[in-house]
Amino acid sequence: MRPQSTFNNLPDQKREAIILTVLEEFSENGYRKTSINTIVGRLGIAKGSIFQYFKDKEGLFLFIFNLSLEKVKDHLRTVRDQTRDQDLFVRLEKTLQAGVDFIQTHPLVYRLYLRVMFESHIPCRQEILASIRGYSHDFLKALVMTAHARGELRDDIQPDVAAFILDSVLDRYLQALSIKHLDAGLGLSELDAAAGRLWIRNIVKTLQNGLASPSHQGRSRAPGSPNLSQSR
Repeated sequence: MRPQSTFNNLPDQKREAIILTVLEEFSENGYRKTSINTIVGRLGIAKGSIFQYFKDKEGLFLFIFNLSLEKVKDHLRTVRDQTRDQDLFVRLEKTLQAGVDFIQTHPLVYRLYLRVMFESHIPCRQEILASIRGYSHDFLKALVMTAHARGELRDDIQPDVAAFILDSVLDRYLQALSIKHLDAGLGLSELDAAAGRLWIRNIVKTLQNGLASPSHQGRSRAPGSPNLSQSR
């Protein structure tokens, strides 16, 4: 969803103020409870102005969500490119840790994602969720295919199945860090940084035990990763 040209012609500072305010309102209140009146009141602009920039509330939401999604994609692509020469399990560990770091740096963006995941009144919700899951699946499948070509995975691993499992596990862990009742009472939302890294290490190690070829069962740790045997 693209804004009107009048929005793109605004000064950078005003445009960024609108983006931040809209993101805060939708993330904190959800779609139905977000008020255009509150948004324009916070910004100090006339209500008609917002409709000069965006067609309606739905258009405003879709714009801010797509903008947030592109931020996530840029973050993932950076991790992918920086780990291109490393094996799959190092890449997964760094990707999951990057997800944790992203949530801490951009909490409003992740909260907006959770709104879409768990609220039924989001506009175009089914299409948005299908797009998110499709992108995540394709991203992880590409990592799996590269690993398979390098001989890092068992020969009987099906890339689509492996990507589906990885997507499910990684996304579930990130959700559990942010929503207390999703962590099965494990206290994941209260982990400190060191304990969080160890959890990620254990998750990836478990995945490795099921996916890796015999020659890659005992891979080297990523730089800075804790040694499990020394952490217990």
